Amino acid sequence: MQLAKLDNTSDYLIAPDPRAPRLTRTVAGFDHEGTRIQTNVVEERPLTIFLNGQEIVTAMTIGDYPDYLALGFLRNQGMLRASDDITGVDYDEELETVVVRTARKTDYEEKMRKKTRTSGCAVGTVFGDMMAGLEGVSLPPSPVKTSWLYALSAKINRTPSLYLEAGAIHGTVLCQEDKPLVYMEDVGRHNAVDKIAGWMLAEGVPAADKLLYTTGRLTSEMVIKTAMMGIPVLASRSGFTAWGVEIAQQVGLTLIGRMKGQRFLCLSGEDRLLRDTDPSTVPQEPRRAGRKGAE
Repeated sequence: MQLAKLDNTSDYLIAPDPRAPRLTRTVAGFDHEGTRIQTNVVEERPLTIFLNGQEIVTAMTIGDYPDYLALGFLRNQGMLRASDDITGVDYDEELETVVVRTARKTDYEEKMRKKTRTSGCAVGTVFGDMMAGLEGVSLPPSPVKTSWLYALSAKINRTPSLYLEAGAIHGTVLCQEDKPLVYMEDVGRHNAVDKIAGWMLAEGVPAADKLLYTTGRLTSEMVIKTAMMGIPVLASRSGFTAWGVEIAQQVGLTLIGRMKGQRFLCLSGEDRLLRDTDPSTVPQEPRRAGRKGAE
């Protein structure tokens, strides 16, 4: 038994498009009984991001929203400032590059030397001085109703997506109260978050009243990115890392994980939870639900 899929996604500002060309490919194979089958698999292609004349990173991505991915990555790495005048974002599909241009001259050669590999998948990287960016972060003590969490979990996990179509992918959703707004997917959860950040930057969307939902683990980098985006709440179907919890507590981020059916765990910001729904009135999630916590 699987969760029923939603047919109407019109209330999303950006919803997943599982049938979009170039995002999946049909391949032939064999199942456990030796029967020939055909199945859809997610595409993976490189995208090189430049800031002005400097090459910053090459990320493996499914290839949708390259402009948002580039903007969000640079913003979350502290390479784009809130005050920056962005004069252009140019994507070349043939060369698989995005060039972000600013009025301010930039040089991050020294910063590039400090980059370290993180626990994230699909070329998740964090630069050595990224933690320093949290020193000035002050997140608003925004209340979170448990009715919002239950409503978001039910809707997001029934939304048609590449995950339900082909698997092997992470999803991240920007939400406001009980409404999911922008749903991004990618082979790496960090890419999906960066796409959200890029959309918010491009559209001038405020963060203080938002909640970020992710299918992936609540790691240190996920917490850092959410906090630097100014979003006060991060929730997931999956679990936590100790450092992720510690950083969330330091910056005042409400951190909620293992959201499945009636259940969830809050390991930071419990004082901001408004328990306005009796969990016993929330339907249990079927054991074989359509979406599992992505690791």
